[in-house]
Amino acid sequence: MAREPVVLIHGYSDKGESFRPWAEALMRRGYAVEEVPVCTYRSLTNEVTIKDVAEAFDRALRTLPNLGNGEPFNAIVHSTGMLVLRNWMTTYAARRERLKRLIALAPATFGSPLAHKGRGFLGAIFKGNRQLGPDFLEAGDLILDSLELGSRYAWDLTQIDLLGEQPFYGRGDDTPYIFVFCGTQSYGGIRQLAGEPGTDGTVRWAGCSLNTRKFVIDFSRDPARDAQADRVRTGDSPRDDVLSIPFWPVAGKNHTTIISEPDDTLVDLVQRALQVDSQEKFEAWEADARRRTANAVPAEKWQQFVIRAVDERGDPITDYHVDLFLKNGNEETPIEFDLDVHAYRADPSLRCFHVNLNELQGAREKAGEGQLWARIIASSGSVLVGYHGINSEKLTDEGRRMNRGEDAVWDAKVELPDRIGDASLLYPFTTTFIELRLNRDPMPFGEIKNEICWF
Repeated sequence: MAREPVVLIHGYSDKGESFRPWAEALMRRGYAVEEVPVCTYRSLTNEVTIKDVAEAFDRALRTLPNLGNGEPFNAIVHSTGMLVLRNWMTTYAARRERLKRLIALAPATFGSPLAHKGRGFLGAIFKGNRQLGPDFLEAGDLILDSLELGSRYAWDLTQIDLLGEQPFYGRGDDTPYIFVFCGTQSYGGIRQLAGEPGTDGTVRWAGCSLNTRKFVIDFSRDPARDAQADRVRTGDSPRDDVLSIPFWPVAGKNHTTIISEPDDTLVDLVQRALQVDSQEKFEAWEADARRRTANAVPAEKWQQFVIRAVDERGDPITDYHVDLFLKNGNEETPIEFDLDVHAYRADPSLRCFHVNLNELQGAREKAGEGQLWARIIASSGSVLVGYHGINSEKLTDEGRRMNRGEDAVWDAKVELPDRIGDASLLYPFTTTFIELRLNRDPMPFGEIKNEICWF
């Protein structure tokens, strides 16, 4: 039985030439040149989207003699190549059966903290298209928008392929076998100024793996439910379990050297991964990878949260704030530690939080005993309309009016237990999606007479 070809897909602002070291490494391991096709795509044109690249990738596959008729294949992707392939998988159901194994090298699974920096003038100079022509000095604005932390593109894509009723990726024989690697070293020299902790210089450790879950924190009042509910509703999402597809750390590699300088250990792991064809072999591969990468596991444990706030109609809530505190009886103690927050520029209802769990634990211990809680504050910016819901201290007891002097600023508290249902809330090297739901109504709340429309 002939083995499947291994398609190589590069990342943003790159070319297929960057994958030459990997193509040569595989050929040294017995692959023929036609078994390791390397694609190149345009990413520095402002009008091209990742969806466009995914469809162009499908067209390009049809030109290959061994993949032109819908044959199965494996893929090795780098950085944005992960999103190209994920998008390709979601468009038509028949494509999902073609991909057998996915090797992800430093994938931008949920974007990159550098993406929003690449759109300005410096981004055009240092990352932009330098070839003379109609795209000269363009930086690929639409692709960078999708790569931005907390982007609507990443949210929507994840609801389809990872959080849907039938996820496209898992651990069974009915989905591709997934193997995710990321370097644990950042850049050196002047390039290190662009990096941040918990990354390989470009992508976050917590944001490259497919370990994903989603929680819904629903403060909204619904006439069909008990409007006087005394606790927030959580976890009512299609999936709130963890996909156990971790990333495997690669010592001494950063975002660039993981493809430009593949070492024997990494190539060995990839070669063995390309031979996995059963659950038993997959588990044996994981045991071997765990042993080989044990010394490379970062001491700092990071987690990424993507939060989206919407009202009962699904419209975005763009002005809100989240605080953490410990609650012990009636006593509340703020938790003070550095929290890296990025609001998606096209829609600030989407926020990405990067959390160092080591620091969070230290701050909790310093603050004293108590359960972890969050306070959510939301404002419409007008006294004519406001947000509200259960668990609020700023509503009157009957839950119909905002307390005087609050100017439509609403807040509520929610307990953040260590576990919600069967899933752990704090889980290192994962991305957790949280949807906040509130009501938006003309003021005063609950009254027939309001200050926006009347007879």
